[in-house]
Amino acid sequence: MITGELKSKVDRIWDTMWSGGISNPLSVIEQLTYLLFIKRLDELHTLQERKAARLGQPIADPIFSPDLDHLRWSRFKETAPEQMFTIVRDEVFPFIKSLGRNGGDEAEGDSTYSHHMKDALFMMPTPRVLANVVDQLDGIEMSQSDTKGDLYEYMLGKIASAGQNGQFRTPRHIIRLMVDMTVPTPKDVMCDPASGTCGFPVAVAEYIRKHYPEVYSDPQLSEHFNHGLFHGFDFDSTMLRIGSMNMLLHGIQNPDIRYKDSLAQADELEEEMYSLILANPPFAGSLDYESTAKDLLQIVKTKKTELLFLALFLRLLQTGGRAAVIVPDGVLFGSSKAHKALRKILVEDQKLDGIISMPSGVFKPYAGVSTAILLFTKTNSGGTDQVWFYDMQADGFSLDDKRTPQPDKSDLPDILARWKNRETETERKRTDKSFFVPKAEIVANNYDLSINRYKEVEYEAVEHEPPKVILERLARLEDEIAEGRLELEGMLG
Repeated sequence: MITGELKSKVDRIWDTMWSGGISNPLSVIEQLTYLLFIKRLDELHTLQERKAARLGQPIADPIFSPDLDHLRWSRFKETAPEQMFTIVRDEVFPFIKSLGRNGGDEAEGDSTYSHHMKDALFMMPTPRVLANVVDQLDGIEMSQSDTKGDLYEYMLGKIASAGQNGQFRTPRHIIRLMVDMTVPTPKDVMCDPASGTCGFPVAVAEYIRKHYPEVYSDPQLSEHFNHGLFHGFDFDSTMLRIGSMNMLLHGIQNPDIRYKDSLAQADELEEEMYSLILANPPFAGSLDYESTAKDLLQIVKTKKTELLFLALFLRLLQTGGRAAVIVPDGVLFGSSKAHKALRKILVEDQKLDGIISMPSGVFKPYAGVSTAILLFTKTNSGGTDQVWFYDMQADGFSLDDKRTPQPDKSDLPDILARWKNRETETERKRTDKSFFVPKAEIVANNYDLSINRYKEVEYEAVEHEPPKVILERLARLEDEIAEGRLELEGMLG
């Protein structure tokens, strides 16, 4: 957990860059991402040196060759601001942009990180701002991957506006709930086809480390964890850089985070490759038919991105694979042919496990849309007997733009506990927060999956006195007021 001291240090760095003229929060994070990457390379090179010294051998494949030693963080941080500015702008940045061709330890050289650094732009406005930020970053102890990850997550939390393509950060507590409900394992192959800042892959990594400590000691599991478990796609290069750095700072060596327009027609289709999908895809409205993948349009003929993403998830999942994804409420009750067709596929051809209706304030201040979490398993042979619904009314924060923490008002622990013990939920009433709805009832309602269709509200009968009694009481009150007024007039007279 990030401490108050660390928060204030990050805030000071943020203020330094803000007052220096970098006002876009994404640009601030991007510039800090590059500096953290450069610092990380120096840390790795230092590890190479120590290992070589222990073995009494030269470094086999150094990140920094002897003639590039001055590009290391630990070297240039000691130079004067003007000299540092020139070194970083004219030499360090070109170096990290070409790093994928230079090799390097820990898969760092030819990795997802170096790949996304190719388009790095140096935007530090002045030598003074750069020297100030380098000095402040150097003063933060980041030897623990938890600290690095928390620091980066805190910075990401400062992105206070939605992206142009409808993407916005999913709150971490909602991500954790979805991860806990899908119970990832070290043998899973997970994917987020709209990965953004990589919140879902990071949360899966944290879950696996906590519940399966053997990923540290078992060579096979460790190899899969670092090179095969995590996959994420995005078509925003800024997000790819920020997301892949988020993974790096959480200690994942070489995840598959790459540029891809998930809904576009591709030369090679990825099918049934993943055992777990966690996502909050952008709901950007409509797409161009011409560029949309034809196989997705065969599943559901629509231009709506939220429906196409669901069709994509079904294509990407292996049989037996599971998914927890966020959808706008319209997916649950929309009356178009495409809406109904997709809901029918989930209920009839796959196994629709659960639907959690979320209050509209969950994504504030980014957006006020009403959303739900869909949980399903790909079977291609049906299996939906009954669907578990939960009416989330509070998530531990106020539902206004301020999103003030309210830990005593959270349904999340109850959601997780009831989800894990769903077999005991069969007797729950429709007036409760959670209940089961049989498949036959959903079919009879034209596959409507809106919780309001099935939830019952108890109205308490309020007894009122007869009108005659109320009128008598009013008359008495008027008499008392008149008497009081006369008394007051007498006192003044």
